[in-house]
Amino acid sequence: MFAKEKRQDHEFPFQLSDAEWRARLTPEQYYVLRGHGTERAGSCALNFEKRAGTFSCAGCDNELFRAGKKFESGTGWPSFDQPLEGAVETSEDGSFMMSRTEVHCANCGGHLGHVFPDGPPPTGLRYCINGVAMNFEPEAG
Repeated sequence: MFAKEKRQDHEFPFQLSDAEWRARLTPEQYYVLRGHGTERAGSCALNFEKRAGTFSCAGCDNELFRAGKKFESGTGWPSFDQPLEGAVETSEDGSFMMSRTEVHCANCGGHLGHVFPDGPPPTGLRYCINGVAMNFEPEAG
């Protein structure tokens, strides 16, 4: 159903040392992107972002999702039905005694969230993404 890839066997184009990541990111961004954490539901303003534009990785600025692919899932996290081509990769996440599909940035490997098969047509997917793991750039105009 989803493309799977083992993160530990993969080198990403954008790499920093742990000290460099800690200097680059806020503590909450570091917790999510590098520590595979989850922000509190409803805590990020990007969940409510409705303008046209692009969501990118807060760790490396890799463009991830277009605003037109965002939808209200009622979960408390920004949800998208489709990433930009080649922007994200997935891997199996067996934490918390569950089997889920983790979504991470294809450029830096940062943990973004998870993808579930309960989204709207046409993809049927719900990319449930931590808002703190992204930046938003509105369209000019």
